[in-house]
Amino acid sequence: MTVPMRHTVLLEPTQEPDQPGWYLAHIPALDLTTHGLGVEGALLAACDLAELWLAECPAKSEPMPRTSITILP
Repeated sequence: MTVPMRHTVLLEPTQEPDQPGWYLAHIPALDLTTHGLGVEGALLAACDLAELWLAECPAKSEPMPRTSITILP
């Protein structure tokens, strides 16, 4: 049985004037960044990217990364 992993996703509006409404989504524990239209689009893109990236770890004989704890002020 596979246990779902949880990761912190940091969202930030893009600074590109030609991309209004787009957000960057960064997953610090995996050192991955993607983007999407709106918060929901960015979160969906982050989930898809993390799922694909984690699926490749065993194929590359890489260890599964451990999640980190993020403390926000």
